[in-house]
Amino acid sequence: MDSSTRIGILGGGSWATALAKLFLNNVSQLNWFLRHQDDIDFMQEHGHNPKYLTSVRFDTAKINFSSNIKETIEQSDLIIVAIPAPFLEASLDCIKDSLADKFIVSAVKGIVPRHNLTLAEFFNQVYHVPFSHIGIISGPCHAEEVALERLSYLTVSTKNLNDAEFIALQLRCRYVRVNTSADIYGTEYAAVLKNIVAIAAGICHGLGYGDNFQAVLISNAHQEIKRFLDKTYKDKRKINSSPYLGDLLVTAYSQFSRNRTFGTMIGKGYSIKSAELEMNMIAEGSYAVHCINEINAKHRVRMPIVDAVYHILHDKISPVLEIKLLEEKLK
Repeated sequence: MDSSTRIGILGGGSWATALAKLFLNNVSQLNWFLRHQDDIDFMQEHGHNPKYLTSVRFDTAKINFSSNIKETIEQSDLIIVAIPAPFLEASLDCIKDSLADKFIVSAVKGIVPRHNLTLAEFFNQVYHVPFSHIGIISGPCHAEEVALERLSYLTVSTKNLNDAEFIALQLRCRYVRVNTSADIYGTEYAAVLKNIVAIAAGICHGLGYGDNFQAVLISNAHQEIKRFLDKTYKDKRKINSSPYLGDLLVTAYSQFSRNRTFGTMIGKGYSIKSAELEMNMIAEGSYAVHCINEINAKHRVRMPIVDAVYHILHDKISPVLEIKLLEEKLK
């Protein structure tokens, strides 16, 4: 990859909007797929996303918008995927060919349902993209703080650190520092699991548990994530560094965390559907926990926090009862 590399973003949510803001600090042209033509028309007229991060202003002369995902993919070499995992397969339904000649970067923290695959695994197995041409963007970083230009940190993971550094260079700016890693497996699965933990933290908050319990919950969750990563893909990763522990902490504690917000609603008695309707966005962890439950049936890693969230969301066990049982499993 070099200065001639054409960059495209797939998705129109808050994280896609934040990433577009970052890339446009450093590149002269960006391809951007938005599903609804009405949203494109609004952005071209008003210079901001009508639904997410509305304070972020864009120079639309630098953006080649399209409501045709195939067109954006064809016109891009480096593709940033920011479509929520539950909707990804349907969004790509028109793409029948291999994408092996593209470099795919996942900015999604979820599992593709039905396949039980992370995005890296999905693009590798379904679209034949080699893992050497796949990258992961992970936090700790909330889109809302990027919009506010508060100092934030990202990690870009690719097999070849030169590729990670190229992508990092396109994202760095005055208020965003970017580190690099070769651990695409660990950073991606850690990002999936921290969303599930954030739901657990939110449920406990909704039930009235305090900071003392939350500290024990998150310290146990960190160990739970380490056990899963060590059992499924052992590596010399620094599990206490920012893309693992840092991302877990911000997602479990932040006011901007949609997974924590979703969990809080569940703890207060909302149904899954009513919580999503009120939030007007999805919590990736609510979908991912079902997939992780099925994946872990093979590995049998001890994951009491993930199990508790699964029992509450999918087995319809009372949050009060399930968290009471969880209390005895934490140390």
